[in-house]
Amino acid sequence: MPVAQDRRLIFLLNAGHRRVQRWLEVRMAAKGGLTAAQSGVLFYLGERDGALIGEAADALDLAPSAMTGLVDRMAKAELVERRTDPKDGRAMRLHLTDKGRAAREEAKTGLHGLKAQLVEGFTDDEIDVVARWLASLQTKFPKGDA
Repeated sequence: MPVAQDRRLIFLLNAGHRRVQRWLEVRMAAKGGLTAAQSGVLFYLGERDGALIGEAADALDLAPSAMTGLVDRMAKAELVERRTDPKDGRAMRLHLTDKGRAAREEAKTGLHGLKAQLVEGFTDDEIDVVARWLASLQTKFPKGDA
């Protein structure tokens, strides 16, 4: 039985993600070169400055190797700095720099317009259902499951 065009959920999810990601990357690049992943780190650290690198990776659903490269680039751009954990010299904590805090605020401002565009034409109840469905994907498909 063929699937109705508007019910191809996997295709629509992937296509929507790609479109939003490309749109976001172009606009962010035009405003200073931050990537969506870098913004995610800045937003996370804005709430949890001094988090362990692994905690940030988990929160952003990134592999440790991807997080290491991301943090390397962000440290080089002076957005974050690594500091040794005072209780465990092997662990590294991430801290926002002044430049990182300023970049976070600029990224937050830019996201307000994107959020408005994403919900345009939908009721709050409809957005609640979409948000609930998207959040359910995290429990239906836990990290690490093949």
